[in-house]
Amino acid sequence: MGRAGYALVSELNTGKHSDMLGQLVPCGGGDPIPLLRKKLLIGRRSRCDITLGFPNVSSHHCELELVNGYWRVKDLGSTNGIKVNGERCDVHWLMPGDELRVAKHSFEVAYEPLGDAPPPESSEIDVFAEGLMEKAGLERPNDDRRSSSGEVHARKPKPPEPSKPNRVAKAETEEAAFQFLTEETPKPRMRTLKDPRTDDS
Repeated sequence: MGRAGYALVSELNTGKHSDMLGQLVPCGGGDPIPLLRKKLLIGRRSRCDITLGFPNVSSHHCELELVNGYWRVKDLGSTNGIKVNGERCDVHWLMPGDELRVAKHSFEVAYEPLGDAPPPESSEIDVFAEGLMEKAGLERPNDDRRSSSGEVHARKPKPPEPSKPNRVAKAETEEAAFQFLTEETPKPRMRTLKDPRTDDS
């Protein structure tokens, strides 16, 4: 881990950077971070491609991807989010000279675009980059690197809520019980028996 609190994983930090696809230059000073793959995971965990060892950075914070010669950043459901040129976003194209802010840590994006055509607008990406369940906040974004075995763990479904008692049925039952207890029952007829000893006949 460097003095600035960030580092590349060891396999990316070895050898020359002749195949570098760009750099993240810390705005507060420090060594530039070379972008050596077309897809890079940024986060607090040591197994991320680019490790930012700060408590306000999520374990899997965001992802950089080179698409048609242009870099694109995608938030992976982080707590403190990402900003491009001061605006918070979920998915955004990064142009040379843009400022990428990961939590509270700012970097200037430096690279030469490889594509001839400019990238599509950010709004077009947002529509297709995440599913409807993610947009509604019912699902976290898919991340193929969430576990060491490479499995994506689905969120556990909520247990069903206990059924509420039917108040109408309960009221009807109580009313029937009350009527049963309060209604008058007919008194049995009593027959008068004569004493045979007092029989005049």
